[in-house]
Amino acid sequence: MPNITAHYANVADPDSVDDAIANIISKHGRIDNLVTSAGFTGNFDAISYPHDRIQRLWGVVVDGTYLFATRVARHLIERQAAGNMVPIGNMSGSIVNIPQPQAPYNAAKAAVSHLAASLALEWARHRIRVNCISPGYILTALASKILDENPDLRKKWTSLIPVGSMGVPEDLMGPITFLLSNASRYVTGANLRVDGGYTLT
Repeated sequence: MPNITAHYANVADPDSVDDAIANIISKHGRIDNLVTSAGFTGNFDAISYPHDRIQRLWGVVVDGTYLFATRVARHLIERQAAGNMVPIGNMSGSIVNIPQPQAPYNAAKAAVSHLAASLALEWARHRIRVNCISPGYILTALASKILDENPDLRKKWTSLIPVGSMGVPEDLMGPITFLLSNASRYVTGANLRVDGGYTLT
């Protein structure tokens, strides 16, 4: 049976991230793979978007990805060990969602996918692969709550998805497993869209 533990971190705070990684290594001995997925959004038009909320959003989505990736990379390089990273981006990093206004979120997710490509190139010589996954509309608990309160939004989103339905979190398991495994050993710097065809339209 795998030994699974939970560790707390404020992903936007370097000291907190360092402490979490040290705790994980203390408990498990090493880190070989990393998946980053922390994030949140808000729907405000760009002119009215509260600046403090933008800073928090970028802190979680962009800084959190960068801090964990660089700390784990340092750990891998010091061990002279190969490793794999999968930052979770979003289709919002390459398209503009409608009808909800969320410019800072879209920009933050674009930063995640480009950061992943940049790190993939920088760390390839260390045998560290970095590939991004960009989900479409996924029925997480938070998304389900939002859509239960906005049935018209559910209809709009679903109408724009070629396969005709939103995804579920389990739809990300296969792609993540693939990118963390030797089945993708010659893949790095990729951005894999898991969106039911949304970005094709």
